[in-house]
Amino acid sequence: MLVRDAMSTVVLTVGPAHTLRQAAALMSARRVGAAIVLDPDAGGIGILTERDILNSVGLGQNPDTERIHAHTTNNVVFATPTWTLEEAARAMAHGGFRHLVVLDGGEPAGIVSVRDIIRCWAPVPDRPLAVRA
Repeated sequence: MLVRDAMSTVVLTVGPAHTLRQAAALMSARRVGAAIVLDPDAGGIGILTERDILNSVGLGQNPDTERIHAHTTNNVVFATPTWTLEEAARAMAHGGFRHLVVLDGGEPAGIVSVRDIIRCWAPVPDRPLAVRA
């Protein structure tokens, strides 16, 4: 199976001047764990993950004043749609991250996450979601 079979093609993109709270609200509303950051001044394409936001808040930083550019990962490992899921999983394991930005022709085509890969490798039959107490 290939990355193109697992990746999310509807991705959230944010700018570097957004606040972390704005990013968190957008990510929560779309139920995603990462956003692509488009910042031509910092090299183009970066990624902001829920962990980046969590780390900032854990340090006592104010999510209403902290800007995305200060928390963006700019040395991103990119996948292509034709990578195998094994290649993507290997890159994630080696780099210690859970999301890969997928580029096609140099442009963002999607994001693939560990969850996306797991869904492909171990599909679960349709069933009601468990209610958390």
